[in-house]
Amino acid sequence: MTKFISRFAKDESGATAIEYGLIAALVAVALVTALTAMSGKLQGTFNMIAGKLPQS
Repeated sequence: MTKFISRFAKDESGATAIEYGLIAALVAVALVTALTAMSGKLQGTFNMIAGKLPQS
């Protein structure tokens, strides 16, 4: 039983998974923030392109 507890205390795989999860969350927040900041200009660009396309 002591061996199991010792091995469990030294196991860091859960900490690594949590770190990767935090990094993924940080990237997602940065992506959402960047896309939100650019949304107005991007929408204007698409509207300009749509206005120049021939109507069918």
